Amino acid sequence: MATLTLNQAAKAAKKSKATLLDAIRSGRMSAPKDDLGRYQIDPAELFRVYPPDRSESGHENHDRPPEETGETSALRVTVDHLRELIRQIESERDDLRTRLSQSEEERRTTQAKLTAILTDQSAKPAVEPATGFWKKLFRGR
Repeated sequence: MATLTLNQAAKAAKKSKATLLDAIRSGRMSAPKDDLGRYQIDPAELFRVYPPDRSESGHENHDRPPEETGETSALRVTVDHLRELIRQIESERDDLRTRLSQSEEERRTTQAKLTAILTDQSAKPAVEPATGFWKKLFRGR
């Protein structure tokens, strides 16, 4: 970054040249001299010792809260509304997760029962031979 002359630094810091010279001579601020004997002041060093006034440079002053405007109020209402919608969506999501878990458990239980029925290998009673009406019906064939 380019260095500043004493005059440029005084304008940038909104201080007098004498004030800057006092800071340099007292050692509060470092500034080497060039070949012609002029001080070459690094802007970072200048603003370390004399921070810029943020309220004049267009930056917000963070020491006091910003003033509430109509637009800010409208945005605050919108944000509050969106937060409420998020809470509702999260609640619905949690409810759906619970229902899905219950449904999955019911499916597993039913699947286990069906598997047990289909793979049952216990002894079955023998089928009795057809008698009576059924015997007559099938005899003719």
